[in-house]
Amino acid sequence: MALNFQEIALLSAYIIYFLAGLPANLLALRAFTGRVRQPHPAPIHILLLSLTLGDLLLLLLLPFKMIEIVNNFRWPLGDTLCALTAYGFYSSIYYSTWLLMGISIERYRSVAFPVQYKQSRRPIYGVIASLVSCLLSFGHCSIVIIVHYLPAQKEGVDDSIVLPACYEDFSEEQLKVLLPVRLELCLFLFFVPMVVTIFCYWRFVWIMLSRPQVGTRKRWRAVGLAAVTLFNFLVCFGPYNVSHVVGFFQKTSERWRVCAVLLSALNACVDPLIFYFSSSAMRKAFDQRLRGLQSWGVLLSGYCRRRTGEPAAERDGSLGMANVNFTGD
Repeated sequence: MALNFQEIALLSAYIIYFLAGLPANLLALRAFTGRVRQPHPAPIHILLLSLTLGDLLLLLLLPFKMIEIVNNFRWPLGDTLCALTAYGFYSSIYYSTWLLMGISIERYRSVAFPVQYKQSRRPIYGVIASLVSCLLSFGHCSIVIIVHYLPAQKEGVDDSIVLPACYEDFSEEQLKVLLPVRLELCLFLFFVPMVVTIFCYWRFVWIMLSRPQVGTRKRWRAVGLAAVTLFNFLVCFGPYNVSHVVGFFQKTSERWRVCAVLLSALNACVDPLIFYFSSSAMRKAFDQRLRGLQSWGVLLSGYCRRRTGEPAAERDGSLGMANVNFTGD
């Protein structure tokens, strides 16, 4: 099937997300796994590891979104896989919002209450926060599976001729259940974490900038961490959750949601910047990988120069022999 401009743009964006986000999150997974395995890991590293796993889940589901786009937003992989893909995809979004809130709280407490923070840096707190975030996000998003198996709007179309849509084209009965839950998702799983995160990072940055003993690099990392997290909430998650509010009042599922979902997937590519600003383990892993790539680049350029230089040397040698023989004659 021929793809229109919108489908080509969406497909290209998902491919870029996948190719850029997967290596970065795998690098973060390696760094945080090693950090968590060390004695007495900090709760922040457990939260960062959990956020990495959530991003990897979303990234691994992107190929299914690509297949859907290639088939003109029709789903060729069956009902069960449709429900599981949508469930994992949307759950990972709200899993990220609550983990980002947890990370912001940890950062704020570390500078506002340093003594109490050091006394309460127990790994179990990070595990509990990750589990609560997981239960809230995946529990609330079970509505995806519930709605999927409610009576759908067929409109006389034979699914043997035309492929069905996945988590689209809802019936009136589905919308009656879905739209109020979407509004609740927006308020509880997006708006509340966003407000808490903005407050924590506002205080965190203000404290870091007001202390003269804090180095310039730490200040810039604090500002970068706050800016990237705010970008996540406003640009990546914001339009998708706004569609929940608009859809609730208009009693429909907005068609422009596909673009909002695209922006929400960008979160998996932005989070590695949060990892870099938040963790020395991630910065060390990134610097090591960068030095490795630089060394590979030097070796590759040297190999290419040798390959291009050898034929020239051989040609010069053969011409020299020809001149000797000619003179001798």
